[in-house]
Amino acid sequence: MSTVPVSAVIIAANAAETIDACLDSLSRLDEVVVYLNGSNDDTAARCAQYTRVRVHEGPFLGFGPTKQAAVDLARNDWVFSIDSDEQATPELVDAIAALAAGPATTTGDVVRYNRFCGKHVTRGGWGNDRLLRVFHRGHARFNDKPVHEKVEPDTGVDTVLLDGVLWHDAVLRLDQFLKKASTYSEIAAEAKRDRKAPHPFVAFLRSQFAFFRSYVLQLGFLAGWRGLVIAFGRMTGTFFRYAKRYTKSRGLEP
Repeated sequence: MSTVPVSAVIIAANAAETIDACLDSLSRLDEVVVYLNGSNDDTAARCAQYTRVRVHEGPFLGFGPTKQAAVDLARNDWVFSIDSDEQATPELVDAIAALAAGPATTTGDVVRYNRFCGKHVTRGGWGNDRLLRVFHRGHARFNDKPVHEKVEPDTGVDTVLLDGVLWHDAVLRLDQFLKKASTYSEIAAEAKRDRKAPHPFVAFLRSQFAFFRSYVLQLGFLAGWRGLVIAFGRMTGTFFRYAKRYTKSRGLEP
């Protein structure tokens, strides 16, 4: 079977639970670059079982710079950025192949469906996402943001919506939710260490609104217990993001 001349790029750390499903969904692509940063489980061993997967190890530089570092390691100019807890449907791979056969000045958006403990969730701010994930690296690249990174195409580059779906196993266990909230809030706070931060009481008020917005305004209550957990996670992440900024900006943390 001929392969699609596209490189999938993944940054991963301790992704043994999800990496197999991710790599299985990419079997038709010419190569997969896995950039491991600080992984201490058997993710690398699992990747070694796939003939078209190349593993590199390096430091975590923030999400934007790290993903761009993975892009720079690719052999093909056409790139599909995918996370280790995501899987591409066959229809999406077909659409990626068609895009790569066209002009280099076109990028592809994908629709991502989020799953929480095995269930597709569309409430509480977890609506289906539209993300730019397929591009020619001569005409687009990741920005340098440490969190909330995105691909930024050159001026004049068109973007089309690709058929198919990207499934995202955002949370398999509740412990992951806690770790993600801690990790993302730490990275965001560290990036703004030198900026003035509001008092922790303001952080508390913002966290309360984050819960209200997720659970009430974004109809999280319609998602059952998952919606409640998502709203509480939004509240917790918001509070610690600002609280950490407060302590770091005042030199209260080493």
